[in-house]
Amino acid sequence: MSPLRVGVLAYPGCFASEVFGVPDLLAMATHVAVAQGSARPAYEASVVSPRQRVVASGGSVLDVSAVRPVDVLIVPGFELSPTADLDATLAGLGPEVAAIRSQAASGTAVVSICVGAFLCAEAGLLGGREATTSWLFADRLARRYPDVRLRPERLVVTDRGVTTTAAFTAMYDFALQLIREHDGPRVARSTARIALVDDARSTQAPYVDSAPIPTVGTEFSLSVKRWLDQNLGVRYDLPALAREFQVSTRTMLRRFGEEAGQSPLAYLQTVRVRRARHLLETTDRTVASIAAAVGYRDPGTFSGVFARHTGRRPSEYRAQFRRRCDHHGAVAGLRQTEM
Repeated sequence: MSPLRVGVLAYPGCFASEVFGVPDLLAMATHVAVAQGSARPAYEASVVSPRQRVVASGGSVLDVSAVRPVDVLIVPGFELSPTADLDATLAGLGPEVAAIRSQAASGTAVVSICVGAFLCAEAGLLGGREATTSWLFADRLARRYPDVRLRPERLVVTDRGVTTTAAFTAMYDFALQLIREHDGPRVARSTARIALVDDARSTQAPYVDSAPIPTVGTEFSLSVKRWLDQNLGVRYDLPALAREFQVSTRTMLRRFGEEAGQSPLAYLQTVRVRRARHLLETTDRTVASIAAAVGYRDPGTFSGVFARHTGRRPSEYRAQFRRRCDHHGAVAGLRQTEM
């Protein structure tokens, strides 16, 4: 058998780390497979581009080869902020979109990393398919390409020859999946241990934090959000909320939904979970105490809501994300090292 040909599509502004991340892990897997006695062909990785010169994010100049037939084409992500002009970015990547479309048409398996999903969608590959991307830009992808069946909680989604991944380190989740399929679970497991990569992740839900996402809405809904933010511990009462803003419950639901794209309760639950996550990460308070602090009298109800939003029960979340040293401890440690 011939080596698996993996091509990474480099383009202006792409993340250099996402260009080399998967090939580097595949190189490690090759060494692991050899050490375990495998005689199977490994991988043949190359960085390709329809351009002769590519400057990646941070000004890194990449050596590239011409686009050629490969078995797997990886499309890395690019620098994207919530306020960036996405239309202009994608318009400037016409040659790359055409290359993706051509490779897919020839039967190549296409894989996007993070917001590389926008390029695959622009090439027409995601219409009617399940897909994922960085949770930070999932709503933006859904609005721009409504025919995509978005699964924003997933780390890796494969649908009919097209694979999409969540942000940045999800490229390693994909790479381990590829190694598992090509070299077997033993090689994948050993590679993950050597590289210190978590090979047991299944969702990006625990990492979602809506705080960096720009607030959506106009004057009415933003006022309601501010009131809810300031009254997290108050029992949710839709009629009382409507009276606070001198509208009917029906008007409250309609206006808030039209402006914010969700119900007041859905927004409140998101904010409560975000606050609870912070308390679980930074304090020793009991789950029951945290539940009460964010407006839940019943810890069981709180745990259920928290798990729906994060994919983890509160105790599981704390075990995974608890911050084990504070700022002063870290500074003290550095000072002791310097002495």
